[in-house]
Amino acid sequence: MNAGPDTRMIQLVMALRRAGISDKHVLGAIERTPREQFVPQGFQDQAFENRPLPIDCGQTISQPYVVAAMTAALKVDDRCKVLEIGTGSGYQAAVLARLARRVYTVERYRTLGKEAEARFAELRLTNIVTRIGDGSLGWPEQAPFDRIIVTAAAQSRPDALLEQLKPGGVCVAPVKAGEVQTLMRYTAAEDGFLLEEALFDVRFVPLVPGAARSF
Repeated sequence: MNAGPDTRMIQLVMALRRAGISDKHVLGAIERTPREQFVPQGFQDQAFENRPLPIDCGQTISQPYVVAAMTAALKVDDRCKVLEIGTGSGYQAAVLARLARRVYTVERYRTLGKEAEARFAELRLTNIVTRIGDGSLGWPEQAPFDRIIVTAAAQSRPDALLEQLKPGGVCVAPVKAGEVQTLMRYTAAEDGFLLEEALFDVRFVPLVPGAARSF
């Protein structure tokens, strides 16, 4: 007999703990977000494994460890207004929505954006606002943000996004062209100085500028 979703979720959270994720709020958000609802039907049996999985439009849903580690690095609390670049399946935004006051998420692919919207509605996550558009430009009309998370790799420091951070705000983004990138954390100091920290190596699809795709 296969373990049920609750048992598999507990096993996933325990695996994240063993991997070094200690933030209880982040672990709680992961536990309350059903990853199986964000993966394609053919990969349901792998939804609770700590691995990335393919989704539509040639994109991926990140492995739970990366989602948890990026969320922990972002230092989100319930006062935060968060911008996410790259909605994808919606899984990262759904995790953030358990922690933040409001999440604004931008997706380049209309198909992915609409599917994610439907999942948010099904899970009654009413504090997520979606947009189809060029994520490299951020969301200037809603700036500034307390936190910004980028789930696609920029070739260099994403200055257009960093300009949309509040003083004291934090941005977490994979940076560097190529198959392997460095996850960077940028903290905007009150005096305008930008603190840069290299966290660990990651693998993300590239952040592609330009107009939104119609499919």
